[in-house]
Amino acid sequence: MNLGVDVIKPAVIAIDLHRGHLDMGVATMPTTPDVAKRVIAANKRLFDWCRSVGIPVIHQVTSYRDAVEIRSNPFWRTRAEDPKATRKNVMRHNIMGGPGCNVIPELLDPRDVIVNTKKRYDCFLGTDLDFVLRSQGVNTLLITGVNTNSCVLATTTAANVRDYAVIVVEDCVDSMDGPDLHAAGLACIRTAFGFVMDTDAVMASVALTPRQDSAA
Repeated sequence: MNLGVDVIKPAVIAIDLHRGHLDMGVATMPTTPDVAKRVIAANKRLFDWCRSVGIPVIHQVTSYRDAVEIRSNPFWRTRAEDPKATRKNVMRHNIMGGPGCNVIPELLDPRDVIVNTKKRYDCFLGTDLDFVLRSQGVNTLLITGVNTNSCVLATTTAANVRDYAVIVVEDCVDSMDGPDLHAAGLACIRTAFGFVMDTDAVMASVALTPRQDSAA
């Protein structure tokens, strides 16, 4: 498949696959249990394969020093004031030191990179993600995680305008905001910002060319 790059040099960008969304015992902004189970299983399958062929996995973890960092976003203040909002717990979501800031254990490997300075939907904003990617010669991002219609969409948009090729791995993303907004996020992405493929298609598309520069 033509992804628009001469030689595919991929990395996984795993967005907020932490206990704050996916562990029902501690999550402050949870998906449904079924979504969490499915997303964890799908990402484990993808990550295991990526590591086996030398594709790096980079975890992006939202973490805040305190509620002041969260409250500086005007819209998020309004979500905290709406008891019906899916993001009503935003002011206590993933405060540093809390259990929510930990990546789901079965998705983490010692070879992975963790970027834990993410504070907004865009994984590039205020983090060293771009530096990590450029230093490894990455030109193609395999984006996974939560939520499709916020962090996944914003990061895909940010990656597109930085001239990365982007694939959102469809079975490895989902949303706490429900299936309609999950689908809407994917529709926006495939229309203007990147490709949407399932894990099987990703394996077929990048299997022949991952990390070809590693032996140089």
